[in-house]
Amino acid sequence: MSQRRRLPFLLAVATLAGGLTAGCTIRQAICRSGEYPVAAVDSTTGRACVADGEQPPTGFVRFPEGKEPKHVDDEWDVYWRDHKLDERGVEIA
Repeated sequence: MSQRRRLPFLLAVATLAGGLTAGCTIRQAICRSGEYPVAAVDSTTGRACVADGEQPPTGFVRFPEGKEPKHVDDEWDVYWRDHKLDERGVEIA
């Protein structure tokens, strides 16, 4: 293939590849593998990740079962931005 024909071909391939990957997104996990998220008591912003099998540190509680955020901006991540938990893990706002 001549130099003159190769450039349009390469541009077409690059455009196609870019279009195919543009629709794909990588969902960022709240915590790493082997960890779970916890919420700061009476706070909408305080969070941490705790190793599986360990208890939350003082001032933090587990999210209610089934309402744990798993990925940034998922349903529960967004929900807990406006809701709080008390020291027993009960929703207070």
